Amino acid sequence: MKYVIRVMLCVVVILISAGAAMYLYFSPDRQPDPVVSEATLLTLDSGDIVGYQNAFGVSVWQGIPFAQPPVGELRWKAPRPAAPWTGRKSALTAGPDCASQTSQTAADNNDFNGVEDCLYLNVYAPEGAKNLPVMYWIHGGANNGGSSSNPVYDGSQLAAQFDVVVVSINYRLTLFGWLSHPALRANAEIPEDASSNFGTLDQIIGLQWVQQNIAKFGGDSSKVTIFGESAGGWNVMALMASPLAKGLFQGAIVQSGGLDLEPVEKAENFLAEGGHQHSAREFISQLLIAEGRAADASSAKALQTGMTETALASYLRGKTTEEVFQAFRSKTGGKVYRNLDLIGDGVTLPRAIASDALFSNADNYNAVPVMMGTNRDEMKLFLSFSADHVDKLMGIPIGIRDRERYEAFSKYSSDLWKLRAVDRLASVMREAQGDSVFAYRFDADDLRDLGFLDLKTLLGAAHAFEIPYVFGNFISGASKMIHPESAREARNALSHSMMSYWAAFAHYGRPGTGYYGKQLEWQPWANGSDQDRLMVFDTALDDGVRMSAERLDLNDLKQIFFAETRFADQAEHCRAYSMMFTGLDFVQAEFDALGGEGCSQFDG
Repeated sequence: MKYVIRVMLCVVVILISAGAAMYLYFSPDRQPDPVVSEATLLTLDSGDIVGYQNAFGVSVWQGIPFAQPPVGELRWKAPRPAAPWTGRKSALTAGPDCASQTSQTAADNNDFNGVEDCLYLNVYAPEGAKNLPVMYWIHGGANNGGSSSNPVYDGSQLAAQFDVVVVSINYRLTLFGWLSHPALRANAEIPEDASSNFGTLDQIIGLQWVQQNIAKFGGDSSKVTIFGESAGGWNVMALMASPLAKGLFQGAIVQSGGLDLEPVEKAENFLAEGGHQHSAREFISQLLIAEGRAADASSAKALQTGMTETALASYLRGKTTEEVFQAFRSKTGGKVYRNLDLIGDGVTLPRAIASDALFSNADNYNAVPVMMGTNRDEMKLFLSFSADHVDKLMGIPIGIRDRERYEAFSKYSSDLWKLRAVDRLASVMREAQGDSVFAYRFDADDLRDLGFLDLKTLLGAAHAFEIPYVFGNFISGASKMIHPESAREARNALSHSMMSYWAAFAHYGRPGTGYYGKQLEWQPWANGSDQDRLMVFDTALDDGVRMSAERLDLNDLKQIFFAETRFADQAEHCRAYSMMFTGLDFVQAEFDALGGEGCSQFDG
């Protein structure tokens, strides 16, 4: 399925450092450089490692290699276990970010972030940790950017307050993480080398590392909960779908996620043969053209078609990171924003199948207790930077052009996100695995009115805004800008509540009444009518934390959309239908009759 969620998720990398949203407009407070603590000295199978202890009394190890660098002959291959080291490795700083294009990349500028040698993880453990549940965080960023070193993802608060061990990882991004081509599958040394999902395999070997090592850090390898937001949420769903991840985790939390698998044929074929403009073969053609070995697409196609698989694989693995990104560019010469890249390769992930069909049978996937949810105003993060909706000064929004139109676009796209990523999946998974499915919506929007701009209207409960609540990390400068002082106590209380539910899920496989048993009981998803099924997270300044019987239905949502009057004109109404109700949700008869005038004059 192609739909607006996938497109807009890619745009997020332009707007922000992935996952941190508006909270990272300002740098975090400067912290003292960490100092080695001998109490953190551990002996792993790969060697000795030492970390530090922070102000929360949490032991922290950063930049631990969990796989060999995926460079040279290991580029576009399954990750291999980390090589042993001699001596004592200091784990005081995070490892490097994985290579990704910068948002400033242009025809005459080939800047990129990070490096390919990036498979490192971080561990946060409370004092005296022993046999504690493990929470394994997968960052977001549309699988095109992001990093586990983002300060909002610091696991210290969760570890210190709720007796869990937190692990956060890096994984290969963009085409280094997801690329499908027969030459890369040829001469596979291990079966996993035939995969197209190398970023997913990185997440899996990270889980294998946890199984082998986490007991040394005080964690229980039989109680691992994977959790992630945005692309991280999609990756959590992918791990649930992956046969290679079976038995590596016992719970899953999906924040603003979903799942869509791209067919191998589309991922690797030429555009004229059913692929897309950034498929593997189109990318190779651009490499050949950029290098001057081919004059145009036609000659590049002929050249690569005549190369042997061995020669082509060697050619691809011999290019520098810069050369790869120089060829992997948009039509305007800038950064490429692809879909979420997950490929139905039949190795790491099942062949392409609709997500609701995949998760309707527990025999098809790793059926573990699952929590899933979205934010009420997901799309406002993206709309707030859209030149079509806001006026900007130096790239910063300073006013909404048409508030009613803005709210209309936000409502339908945000509701569709919830419908596809939560309500549909929760309903089929409830039938497949019983009452171990839990759903939420994040509504907190106690934001500052700046006078010239009301942040509550501009952003509300936008995409990624729940992350600081889940980790208990509110970067001070941004928090003061976003949250009025009068709302901070209520904000902190909501954060504590959410952290307690997340931790309870890790401990017990159910959020229940929170880790300390003092929260409202979170009921599992129910498919019957008028039953509480959705936990709503809001502060006490609004309607508070509460259960709701709300369930979105596509037909009901469409009926409201058909009668919508807030779009600029008929053409925009038609474009909105075409953009949002794509794939199986697109009905030609509805499109032709929309608004009484129909859309026959527009391309559906």
